[in-house]
Amino acid sequence: MSKIKVKGKHVILSLVCLVLGFMIAFSYHLTQIENKNEKPNVSGKQWEKTLALRNQLIAEEKSNRELQKELHQKQDLVLKNEKVLSKEAQVFLNLAEDAEKYRMFLGKVKVQGKGVKITLTDGAYDPKEDNINNYLVHEHHVFKVVNELYISGAAAVAINGQRLTSHSYIICNGPVITVDGIEHPAPFIITAIGDPDVLSSSINLVGGVKDQLVNDNIVFTLEKNDEIVLNPILGS
Repeated sequence: MSKIKVKGKHVILSLVCLVLGFMIAFSYHLTQIENKNEKPNVSGKQWEKTLALRNQLIAEEKSNRELQKELHQKQDLVLKNEKVLSKEAQVFLNLAEDAEKYRMFLGKVKVQGKGVKITLTDGAYDPKEDNINNYLVHEHHVFKVVNELYISGAAAVAINGQRLTSHSYIICNGPVITVDGIEHPAPFIITAIGDPDVLSSSINLVGGVKDQLVNDNIVFTLEKNDEIVLNPILGS
């Protein structure tokens, strides 16, 4: 048998092959470890459960969007209903105000407010005057005052505290006048609720009601009042 001589270059080549083999083996082992670490450690049942929860979450979000949309629609409906109710409330309020106003005109409720008080008194007795009626207050004198007050915007009028209505009548009976069947002696106090400045200005017009009454020898006085109270008509 011949002997193999080992030279220096053989030794070096053997070392290189050994190191290279070691590096390849180490690299393969490291790759295997990394692949094991990257693979999820989740069982099939856990994965199904996770998927089911995800699908449930998606369904809940979809349901929430639908509910939110429905809520907006309900809110719009509520706003529309509120507008309708507010209009109806305003209509009812107007009806209530109208009813109160009509009750006031009919004398069915007590009213108070600013206004004027006018007093008509018989003129002083004059022995030279043959006709006594020439210095007495008659129903047409009272009519003039009452009509002028209503024309000037009076909301309510009374004669000696007796409320007048659209059906009231005044009749002269000697020294007294009859208002809706009730007799009243002079002086006649006519009270009216309304704007005191407007009512007094209308009565005091030059050539107006006041001048006509004074020319008929009627004693006329007018007072503005901040609080006039008129009671309802008895039995109304």
